[in-house]
Amino acid sequence: MNLATLPWYDLPEITAATDALWRSVARQLRRHGLRDVPGVLNRHIPYERQWTSSELLFGQACGYDVLIAYPERLRLVATPAYMAAGCGPSTYCSLVVVCEDAPYRVMEDLRGARCVLNTPTSHSGTNVLRALVAPLHRDGRFFARVEMSGAHDKSLAMILGGEADVAAIDCVTWALLGRHRPRAIAGTRVLCQTDPVPAPPYVTSARMPDHRLDRIRAALIEALEEPALRDVKADLLIDHVAVLPLEAYEPIARLEAMAIDLGYHEIAPLLAARPACPVRPM
Repeated sequence: MNLATLPWYDLPEITAATDALWRSVARQLRRHGLRDVPGVLNRHIPYERQWTSSELLFGQACGYDVLIAYPERLRLVATPAYMAAGCGPSTYCSLVVVCEDAPYRVMEDLRGARCVLNTPTSHSGTNVLRALVAPLHRDGRFFARVEMSGAHDKSLAMILGGEADVAAIDCVTWALLGRHRPRAIAGTRVLCQTDPVPAPPYVTSARMPDHRLDRIRAALIEALEEPALRDVKADLLIDHVAVLPLEAYEPIARLEAMAIDLGYHEIAPLLAARPACPVRPM
């Protein structure tokens, strides 16, 4: 297995930090006896192909994908703890974002609005928004239109450009954009914040045997403890990682089940279409 990817939060402004993180992890992986560890990250393969590849050594995915979309393809390695507003110990949340001068004050005010999602299997951009709207739907309808942007920053651009009214944005992405690209969020405001769930985990192929998985976890933890990586971690907003059981991600599945039980299918049909997604699912 020799495919390594870190597409989550890989803004162009911090690719150097992402690369530095991988170099440290790769060095520790080799020290732990793993062979064929790639020296650089693969930023060309679409992320759905990453997760279905039997060659996946190390990557990062949405909790929804690990738990629901690709459970037979992925194994949890560890869950990062991020240093961003809205994050807790190994958890994160989404921010429901609208234009700063929009009249919306509560979720019900968004009835008939134009919604934009980042990707079909995103917890932070799709699953949480569906769950928030599910108790409010009428005959399976709530939004006037639902579109797919392909990335959180593109969703924000659509709101600022007048092409959409609302989106749910990952709070880590929001923090990184606020730091490196403040104009991307200027002119918007947060309507509400969702409940926390475990953050997007680092993953490997489901074919990874237990003894090698243990080595990968140890290598990741040791890499993040390197003093030389302190500034890199600060750039990436990473504090540490924790090893969580898959069951910790069950709140994600419960939100989906709740929306379906309430008969809300405004967003659900889009999941079947599975449009092509970008390499960077932000």
